[in-house]
Amino acid sequence: MSAVILQSVLTCPQCGFAKQEAMPTDACQFFYECGSCKTLLRPTPGDCCVFCSFGTVKCPPFQEQRECCSTA
Repeated sequence: MSAVILQSVLTCPQCGFAKQEAMPTDACQFFYECGSCKTLLRPTPGDCCVFCSFGTVKCPPFQEQRECCSTA
């Protein structure tokens, strides 16, 4: 199994602003405010967190193929 990646670049779908962020290892992040346009990002249907929806790398629980916070 590969090492878990803990950094992901989130890209705002509204304005295209991208920023590298550290991902939590023990929880999913449901909300993220864009640093440029201040849009509040939420996961798209079927995703557990903003990193899975808008990041370059999926969240650590997804990477480890273990259960996370998703209720879907």
